Formats: sequence, C-alpha cells, structure tokens
Amino acid sequence: MSTDYSNNAEESPEPRKAEVKGCIPSWLQGTLLRNGPGIFSLGDTSYSHWFDGMAIMNSFAIKDGEVTHRSRFLRGDTYKANMAANRIVVSEMGTMAYPDPSKNFIFKAITFLNHTVPDFTDNGASNFIKYGNDFYATSETNYIRKIDPVTLETLDKVDYLKYLPVNLVSSHPHYDKEGNTYNMGTSIAEKGKTKYTLFKVPAVTEKDKNSSEKWAPALKSSEVVCTVPCRSLLTPSYYHSFGMTDNYFIFIEQPFKLDILKMATAYMRGVNWASCLKFCPDESTLIHLIDRKTCKVLETKYYTGAMVVYHHVNAFEDDGHVIFDVIAYSDTSLYNMFYLSKLKEGFHDESYSKPSYKRFVLPVHSDKGVAVGEDLVKLKYTTASAVKEKEGKLMCQAEVFCAGFELPRINYDFNGKKHRFVYGNCVEESALAKEIAKFDTETKERIFWSEENCLPSEPVFIPRPNAESEDDGVVLVSVINRNPGQLCFILFLDGKTFKEVARAYVDAKLPKDMHGFFIPQET
Repeated sequence: MSTDYSNNAEESPEPRKAEVKGCIPSWLQGTLLRNGPGIFSLGDTSYSHWFDGMAIMNSFAIKDGEVTHRSRFLRGDTYKANMAANRIVVSEMGTMAYPDPSKNFIFKAITFLNHTVPDFTDNGASNFIKYGNDFYATSETNYIRKIDPVTLETLDKVDYLKYLPVNLVSSHPHYDKEGNTYNMGTSIAEKGKTKYTLFKVPAVTEKDKNSSEKWAPALKSSEVVCTVPCRSLLTPSYYHSFGMTDNYFIFIEQPFKLDILKMATAYMRGVNWASCLKFCPDESTLIHLIDRKTCKVLETKYYTGAMVVYHHVNAFEDDGHVIFDVIAYSDTSLYNMFYLSKLKEGFHDESYSKPSYKRFVLPVHSDKGVAVGEDLVKLKYTTASAVKEKEGKLMCQAEVFCAGFELPRINYDFNGKKHRFVYGNCVEESALAKEIAKFDTETKERIFWSEENCLPSEPVFIPRPNAESEDDGVVLVSVINRNPGQLCFILFLDGKTFKEVARAYVDAKLPKDMHGFFIPQET
C-alpha cells in the first residue's frame, strides 16, 4: 500500500481525546512533541524536496493514563509570506522560489538580491530545542521560532546572529544535568574566517525565574565555548549533530561540504541550494576532540575515511579513551531519496546506500614514544582501532555494529556515559522505515516491532522515575496507519521487552515527521 508524501497535512488545533487500548503506565506524565514538514504545495507551486515542506507540529499530552492530541502549522514568517501570496515565495534548501512571472522588474531584482546574500527561512520543521525554559521549532538556519508547548501556538522569532556569529546551527543540541544547553553553529567568512562555533546557553537561574523584566530569549546569555577553524574558507563541512561526554565534545568535520560561492549564485543559475553541497569521497574525515575544561581542541589529529554522518548515537569515556557511536553513510544518496519525485517511486530505490552503525575509539593519551603503525586503542571489548601514522596523527577505523539502522535514540540519562541499548528505525531497504528496533550493543542482537501497513516514527525512550536499569522505561512511537478505515496511533512499548503495553488512537491523520521531544510534566 503506497503513501503520497506530497499530500498536504491538515491541522487539528483543538485538543482531542485519543482512544486508549491497553494500560499506559501511571508514572508517565508529560507531552511528546513531534515536528516535520506538512504543506508541500500552495497555489500552482510545489516544493521539490520533502524536507522543505512547511512545518506541522503534533503534541501528545499524556496524563493519568489518557492521551490528548492536537496539531498546528508553524505560523512563522515563511508560512505567512507563502500564504499571503498563495504560492511558495520563500526558498528552502531543496526548492528555489521564483517570483510570480507577472511581477515587475523591481520586485524581481529585490528577490535576486535576497538570494545572493540569502536571508534564510524560519520554517523550523526538523526538531525542537529547549533554551532556558523556552521551546523552539528549529531547522538548521539562523532563525528559530519560540512555541507554546501546550497550545502549539507560534510565538517570537529569534535570530541567532543577534547573539552569536553563526549562520547555520545544528538542530541536535546537548543538555547537561544542570539544564545548560550546548550547540554548534557555522560562522561563514566572519572577519575573513570560516569556523565552527560551539556555544553554551546557560540554565535559567532562580533570579531569572523571579525577574519582572520583559521576556528575552535565553540566547541573550549565550557563551562561546570554543571555535574550530574550518579546513577551507569557502567550503565548510555540513553537520547535523555532534557528541558530548563529561570532559569532551566530539565534532566530525566530514568531506560533505557547502560551497558558499555556488550558494551565492544558485538563484541566478536556476538551481537549488542543496546542489551546492558536495561530497568529496577521496578526502579524509577529520575528527576534532574538544576538551571541556580548557575549551581547546586537542593537538592530536584523528582521521578516518570519507563518510557522511547525520546522527550521533552517544559518546562516553573509558580508561583514557573517548568512544563515540554514529550512523554513517558512504555517500549522499539519503538526501536525494527524499525528493518528492523519488518518494513517489515507493520504498525500493537501487541508488539507496544503507547506513552503518559505527563505533569509533579515540585514545586521549599522548602518542609520544609509540611506534608508527601501532594501534593505540587498548580496550578489549571493541575492534575499533587508532593507528599512529606520524607524530600527532592517528588513523581511526570503526567497529561496525550493524547496518540499516537510523534515527537512533538512547535513554538520555546515559548521554555521555557508557550505554548498552539504542532504539531506532530499520532502514535496510529504504529510508522509509516499516519497522523499529531495540539494539543491544553488547550482544549485537535486535528486537523488532512492526505491524502490517503501518509506518513508525523515530522512537523516543522515556525512563521510569528511579529506574533500576538502563532500559527501564517506555518507548513512544507515532504510527501512520495505512489500513483502510483504521486510525493512526501513538504506540507505547516496554523499554525492556519491546512489547506493546498500550496504544492511543487519534482522530486525525498523522503525517510522516522527523524528530520528537518529550517534556516531563514537572517542566
């Protein structure tokens, strides 16, 4: 049974009770937010790429064994401009918007200038980020939109550039136990230099909470932790996430690059910005290890072969080593699979290159006195290696855990610590998952969940309060139900057994989405 991913979603802004089957654990109280593209055509114009669609937010409020669902479009400047014109007038990464042919020369000239030095979209359709006590819908541009996590109303527009020199920002930050948020952005040709900027947004203090001053974004208090110079001034690496342990940040500078000069001329050349991304398979990947205490990059250079990473799984430290897990591709075919013309072809695409779950190990101790050609990894439980090529340079080879696994989520209480279990989508044949799995990094075994004609989202693990084990909790999954006459539902799986404990049928069509964020009731 096929699904047309170019169909526009419908919003349901009023809260609707879901029909619960089974028993939702009494301790599970909070709201699951999910975000993704929802509008793909307007008037006589259409987006070319699924990622470009205008955002629709879904919330599933869970309280006392009941579930309430609502959804809203993100009503940012992009949404308002497109709706007012009844056509797509704001360009996205995979879709270049051109003015109505009937518009005059001056209007067209202004549009051209806006694309030469692009003012990016505020269509935050990728994820949600928490800065301070506020929640934001985000993509990867310099704009984010504050939202009300209860009503899903769109609130203030915030420009990173007012607080930090970053033109592009990751949509996968990290959070520590104190409530601080860490994220990374790219500063393009700022003071003649292109660099990667790691920054911290401090937690809200009691003084801030009780302040009577007018609301200001938490980014106002942001601090630059460290900057990493780009290997090339006009071709910075693309990245979607990074890693964090108690003492280190891990940043992968991969040979998947954004050509800034080509971006500046893309509109004039009649191509989209995505065409300005280039993968250089003959180049190496440089892994930067940043010391959280000194806020400096370690002198040792860690290299590995060319790869494309969108999602880090987790990272931790063990006996003088930093271990980090990623989902890695050998090319850039994943992005191309999500052009809407490709999605119409269905689940099987011969050009699809399925990802590998890889573990890298970076020895932190000095390589002085170690012979060239020697492996500095001394951990017995991994086959990953880091071989000395010359003084201060190590070539790293990963241990491959499995293939065809994406959108990884862990028990976030174990973020930065040694984890065992990972939950994710099974993407053996296609990036469009029909199945989800729990993966055991020790035994390498997987437990699966699937149902006929159902498409599961990225799974989100919620730990039980005072949990006795890493997988003691519940996994939440939004499921598109393609069976005729049946409703879509939110699925509750036992974190240990991966067996269903409950499901809640919602009286609305759920769209395919990207990422989710769970807000416990106490916040």
